[in-house]
Amino acid sequence: MKYIRSTITLSLAGTLALSACGRLDHLGKPPTFSSNTETSEHVAMLMPGLPMQTQPQRTVDQSSLWSGTRQSLLGDRRAMTKGDILTVVIEIDEEAEISNDTARSRSGSESMELPEFFGLPQRIDDKLPAGASMADAVDLGSKSSSSGKGSVKRNEKLTLRVAVTIVDVLPNGVLAISGSQELRVNFELRELLVTGYVRPEDISRQNEVTYDKIASARVSYGGRGQITDVQQPRYGQQILDTVLPF
Repeated sequence: MKYIRSTITLSLAGTLALSACGRLDHLGKPPTFSSNTETSEHVAMLMPGLPMQTQPQRTVDQSSLWSGTRQSLLGDRRAMTKGDILTVVIEIDEEAEISNDTARSRSGSESMELPEFFGLPQRIDDKLPAGASMADAVDLGSKSSSSGKGSVKRNEKLTLRVAVTIVDVLPNGVLAISGSQELRVNFELRELLVTGYVRPEDISRQNEVTYDKIASARVSYGGRGQITDVQQPRYGQQILDTVLPF
């Protein structure tokens, strides 16, 4: 039992120490930028991968304006291979409003009278207490009602542009993209992360693709710093909110 308590105490202390390290990074100084080496984008640029198909080598005149190379004036310079860079345009301006109102009511009544049923009510009335009668033998009634109302109103607007890198080319030709961007203003660091899959034909001639053409898109816009720390509850409060049932 003592060993279990020691283990729990050490685990909790280690968790709190690791959580505090994130805040100690910008204690009295601006937050540190994330390393841009050994990332998926950096690895994709270092190892572009094998070509999809082999083509015989041809001698191309570099001074020709009509050559099919990407370096020519009319060449296709869109991102196509692993390690290429393209721009993702994020323009979200959505507004949703839903309102539901339901009402339901029901009422019913049942009654049965036995004023003269072979003289039985009169005979029974003599044996009943004063005021009781079998004339109105059964009288039932019921009534129920329910109502509900709900509404949802949401408005989101976000306009961003971020450069991403093709980290992989799938066998069907779809491009896997990933990109990150960090902007530091005083003691607050803003982070933008974008991942997903795009088709080569959806990339425009300006080497751009809009967010609505990205499959399995994951867009994260947040940050870290002194202002973000103040807006978050303390770690002890978060642990108590998770553990306490009330």
